[in-house]
Amino acid sequence: MPHHLEFFHTPQTRSTGVLALLKELNAEFTVHRIDQKAGEQRKPEYLALNPMGKVPAILHGGALVTEQVAIYLYLADLYPDAALAPRIGDPLRGPYLRWIAFYGSCFEPAVVDRSLKREQAPQGLCPYGDYDTMLSTLTTQLEKGPYLLGEVFSAADVLWGNALGWTTAFGLVPKLPAITQYVERIMGRPTIAAAVASDAAAAR
Repeated sequence: MPHHLEFFHTPQTRSTGVLALLKELNAEFTVHRIDQKAGEQRKPEYLALNPMGKVPAILHGGALVTEQVAIYLYLADLYPDAALAPRIGDPLRGPYLRWIAFYGSCFEPAVVDRSLKREQAPQGLCPYGDYDTMLSTLTTQLEKGPYLLGEVFSAADVLWGNALGWTTAFGLVPKLPAITQYVERIMGRPTIAAAVASDAAAAR
């Protein structure tokens, strides 16, 4: 790989899933810890890198990648030998992209509205239509197989396993059987479990 990978990370945040993905990919990388309790995410040094002041972010050569779904897509394609992203031409490539995009465009907006007890926008303007339809669309897919792509484990599962883990833990998503079984399956993978445990230890 021509350039070194740098990872900007705060333990026990959304970037924990990216840490787990990097471990699953067996990637070599340098971690730059952003102490959000100290406000480092809003300091000029970090804002010069990511004006949104968010983690995760990665820097690979001259390429800065922010936004969770973009990072998952970029990293999984960057390490093709790990086979965590169906390649272009593979029939599973479309569904893989769909479920990663669904996370950012439907799931998170719905969960934020629900957690804030905020009335959603009119259905025609709401990015997720309505919460119940969003959730049933997801659970129906989870019931079809062990992974989002059926029998094929992918980077999409790292994203969703982590996300559903914390959203069910905080009561933002109901602990339906399809969801809890999926979370246990994904988060129980040795590499992911080790990454999450080390991240929790680092947050202390």
